[in-house]
Amino acid sequence: MGQIRKIQGFKDEKAIVFPRLFLESAKSDPLVATIYPTDIGFYPHAQFHYRERLRGCEQNILIYCTGGEGFILLDGIRHSIEKDTLLIIPQGIPHTYGAGKSDPWSIYWLHFLGSNAQNFLRNLDIENPALHYSADKTSKVRLLFEDIFRVLEKGFTQEAMIYSAQVVANILGALLFQTPNLVSVPKETALQVEESILFMTINLKRNLTLGELSDQANLSPTHYSFLFKKRTGYSPIDYFLRLKIKSACQYLDTTQLRVNEICQLLGFNDPYYFSRAFYKIMQMSPTAYRAVMKG
Repeated sequence: MGQIRKIQGFKDEKAIVFPRLFLESAKSDPLVATIYPTDIGFYPHAQFHYRERLRGCEQNILIYCTGGEGFILLDGIRHSIEKDTLLIIPQGIPHTYGAGKSDPWSIYWLHFLGSNAQNFLRNLDIENPALHYSADKTSKVRLLFEDIFRVLEKGFTQEAMIYSAQVVANILGALLFQTPNLVSVPKETALQVEESILFMTINLKRNLTLGELSDQANLSPTHYSFLFKKRTGYSPIDYFLRLKIKSACQYLDTTQLRVNEICQLLGFNDPYYFSRAFYKIMQMSPTAYRAVMKG
């Protein structure tokens, strides 16, 4: 007897395919054109779910596993998928995926296109197709998927499409921001960098050295600097300085403290150095920044 395989038809499933003529019209709106969904769904406990696309898909695919387990086959390599794992499959990439036999997955899935799609993909670790998320960081993604379903219950309108497009951008942005795994460093290393940033934020009054920061991270200064810059785009000391200037902006916005008093609070012994550093990052002096009308 052959193996049972299903593309769709799961109890309590949700699946929405935007009419292609509607998409062609809707994407002419600049608020839609940059990133927009073409298909979206939720398959709970999707027993026998199986999809094979030997020529890939015309759209980019995002799959988020909320429970159970499954697999994806890419370039002959099989990757196991478990709860709180995200799959990203760029358009045109041959692939096969499906639910596990003993504990079939539950998945939210999304197909998307847009002029900005490749920019999002470049910032996601698409070389690693299975990205794991901690449960506390995925609740927002679930809510955003459900938000699209809610809006589309009333049918396909331009207003609903604009809203859905913005939510898709929000989903991708949330994935970029919330998960340290999205940078190609091991999970343990990413967490070390996050802990180092926390250490910086609670020690803004100090003048931390590279040696102190690398010791706190239990890494050599060279290796620490390399990993930190790969994760954040900045050297550790530059990042620390930017945190100090960010805090200085808050003091300027919310207190009547004089500039030299703010310098002292943030561990700057030389007010002239502080002013130069502030100008380099904010492109204006502390006094000019305070005078800018905000809100």
